[in-house]
Amino acid sequence: AHQEGENDLIKELENSLIFLSNKTSEIEVLSLLDGEADQNDAFLEINSGAGGTESCDWAQMLARMYYRWAEKRKFTVELISESLGEEAGIKSCCYKIGGHNAYGWLKVETGVHRLVRISPFDSSARRHTSFSSVWVYPVVDDEINIEVNPSDIRIDTFRASGPGGQHANKTDSAVRITHVPTGLVVTSQDEKSQLKNKNQAMRILRARLLKAEQDRAHSERAKDRKEQVGSGERSDKIRTYNYKDNRVTDHRISLTLNKLDQILDGDLEDFTSALISDNETKRLIDIESE
Repeated sequence: AHQEGENDLIKELENSLIFLSNKTSEIEVLSLLDGEADQNDAFLEINSGAGGTESCDWAQMLARMYYRWAEKRKFTVELISESLGEEAGIKSCCYKIGGHNAYGWLKVETGVHRLVRISPFDSSARRHTSFSSVWVYPVVDDEINIEVNPSDIRIDTFRASGPGGQHANKTDSAVRITHVPTGLVVTSQDEKSQLKNKNQAMRILRARLLKAEQDRAHSERAKDRKEQVGSGERSDKIRTYNYKDNRVTDHRISLTLNKLDQILDGDLEDFTSALISDNETKRLIDIESE
């Protein structure tokens, strides 16, 4: 093409190479999503940290980021529960993300997310640092048997808050289940029926118990690996979002991207793909060290 001066053909070939390169990278990452629950749907919880209104606003920004991410992948998003902030934002929320490999993609997002910006709620326009935690765990398949002893749980009902119309404010349809042995607390309030909310909360509890067991088993396998020494708080402050510099840094893999707006709009693939590959590398190291 160069010899014949076929510039259009050269451009077409370059575009084809870019497409094939991107497609190959995508397939490579997908091949790594072979964990026990990677193909499952996912529950995603967001909780605002210390900082009042500023952190509640940040939690809501994260919720929008993941909603947009799921929307771009044509995944379904179902609101399970939501607690609004006193002035703005949300104190906490739980979503069910439905789609093939939803948990496999999202599991790398578990941890503390830090935001650095000039606060829109501060009349003195000072810089604020806010924290919100994200926790992702798989929706338990009905075929997976997770026993929950009825005597180990406490069930409370209350009136739902947030969106839901008049019905949510007039009936005690929301359900909170406490798993006494572990202290786990789950809430469901999106359904109008108390029974449906109870069933949904039980499903979430079973999923969280499964995730806790998986984490315990993984921790035991990894405790002898040298690379794990000093990283017991791996989930703490996994990523920093800096408004002033238009910069987002994932501290686990030292990856920095200067496209804050796109990331907050759900463009997470650069991070998730790199993290999934990094996790696979560490998994292979674990296997070799056993």
